[in-house]
Amino acid sequence: MNNTELKQRLAAILAADATGYSRLMAGDARATVAALDQARAIFRTRIESNQGRVIDMAGDSVLAAFDSATGAVLAAQAVQAELDAASAGVAEDRRMRFRIGIHLGDVIEKPDGTVYGDGVNIAARLEGLAEPGGITVSESIRTAVKGKVAAGFEDQGEQSVKNIPDPVRAWRVRPPGFVADVAIGAGTGLARVADTAIPLANVPDIDLSLPDKPSIAVMPFTNMSGDPEQEYFTDGITEDIITELSRFHELFVIARNSTFSYKGRAVDVRTVAKELGVRYVLEGSIRKAGNRIRVTGQLIDAFTGNHIWAEKYDRVLADVFELQEELTHHIVMAIAPQIEAAEREKAHRRRPESLSGYEIAVRAYAKALEAYSKSNTALCDEAIADARSALAVDPRSTLALNTLAFGHWQHLMLSTAADRESVWQEGMAAATQAIEIDRAASLGHTIKGMLLAFAPDRSRMDDALGSLRRAIELNPHNIITLVSLGSVEIMAGNAEQALAHLLQALRVSPRDPLQFLTYSQLAMACLCTDRYAEGVEYALLAIAQAPIGPALHAQLAMNYVGLGELAKAKAALDDARRIGPGFVQRALEGDLSFRRPQDRQKVTGFLRVAAGLDASA
Repeated sequence: MNNTELKQRLAAILAADATGYSRLMAGDARATVAALDQARAIFRTRIESNQGRVIDMAGDSVLAAFDSATGAVLAAQAVQAELDAASAGVAEDRRMRFRIGIHLGDVIEKPDGTVYGDGVNIAARLEGLAEPGGITVSESIRTAVKGKVAAGFEDQGEQSVKNIPDPVRAWRVRPPGFVADVAIGAGTGLARVADTAIPLANVPDIDLSLPDKPSIAVMPFTNMSGDPEQEYFTDGITEDIITELSRFHELFVIARNSTFSYKGRAVDVRTVAKELGVRYVLEGSIRKAGNRIRVTGQLIDAFTGNHIWAEKYDRVLADVFELQEELTHHIVMAIAPQIEAAEREKAHRRRPESLSGYEIAVRAYAKALEAYSKSNTALCDEAIADARSALAVDPRSTLALNTLAFGHWQHLMLSTAADRESVWQEGMAAATQAIEIDRAASLGHTIKGMLLAFAPDRSRMDDALGSLRRAIELNPHNIITLVSLGSVEIMAGNAEQALAHLLQALRVSPRDPLQFLTYSQLAMACLCTDRYAEGVEYALLAIAQAPIGPALHAQLAMNYVGLGELAKAKAALDDARRIGPGFVQRALEGDLSFRRPQDRQKVTGFLRVAAGLDASA
């Protein structure tokens, strides 16, 4: 192996070992093995759910690596709590307890995933300093997670450990409020230092109940560089994220002045959520080394403690302002869909009779998205009915109006509308009303643009592009808007421009729940620009995520025709016909919303070849 195959990186290493394992085996080997298997399963589940990776589980030990210190500590706390609960009915002297040590430091990673170095060695030594059933962490871990996890810390002092030249400062992880270190008493407005109560900033008597729409506080990112000059860059990232998230009118975003009042203070995310009246908290850190910057971020549901999203970005520091803009764009485009997905899931779990008007609208929108991904007309009709129910509760619900318009657009797109003219008019009326209520919200302009592209007389393509470009101006981070603009650019004959928008959407939101939309339009743009092999790849990726979309199978069929693979084209078109016969028939007849005749002729001709109705495209 050469040195280029070795990767040096910063990682949080968790090392664990069972105490008294040999004694337990001697007493009852069968029960001990069963307890060990149960413990391993708990470790693996909690490590992976906190964005960690199990490296080794040899014998009675566990070694894992995490990209974030917070994830490592949260995993360790969850493991110890579950192990304690699992052994509640077991005699004290027969309980299997683990010591856990955690350290944040440099490691060397081999291609097979194994890690070496002082980062691993120190974690192992800290594990030996932990109590049975306890957690001991290094100073680097304590500094990184303080205020971000529900925990106190007890100083174990500087420890001289084997094979490590310098002493290691060790800290025992204790329950929140432990008096040997500062911890914020949730909901009390007090900080405890030993037995002294210190009032925090006075909080006015205001209503801090959760708003109807999803609410988020962006905490000041932490400068981990030890370089005071990086404070400007760190604060700039935080401020930009707050500003850009505010473009999503579907979100309630706490203002910068409120969140920056916590700067430099150790606070638990649940305390922040309670004091600011929000459900979601975004926190992160920035570390500079030489000319490189590492930015980490994590989005937490403060009610459940679950991590909804976590990511790290490694960049070369060249143009500071350009880098700041790029990182802000990436983070915002990543977390906004995650919040939306979490809200949909939350509304889905609640009983229908207990839903508020907003939650009915959220459920309707979720159904509309699912209907689109599955080309399910019945589910689309359910979404439309739910949107109308939400409007009966709140006639000014822009989400319900946009969902109503989106449902009508789906009927137009899939050729399932009994009366295309009336369906289009109803959809346009709903989208227009949503814009009148909130002209600065991009979603209304997006859906209006989609409807304009499907105008019955095909005369509104320029208006469609104008509406979608306005939506992009209002919010350049909304992936549905980017993809919709790409789609309409294709229909307008601007496939090269569409590719630019779509590739941008793919790059900045690589894990988006609605990624199949991007792949689908990329397949169509490739078809129009004669990039058939790429078109096949994108269509297959879209189908893998949304296997029952007739347009996706039709796009695959057409790109196969472009490659001359007619048998595969026929099979793909057969799938499209099975799923959406009306859609395919309309396309074969040339009833398509392409402005340029040559684009319409190409699509119709390729489909006819796939259907065996014509010998050549």
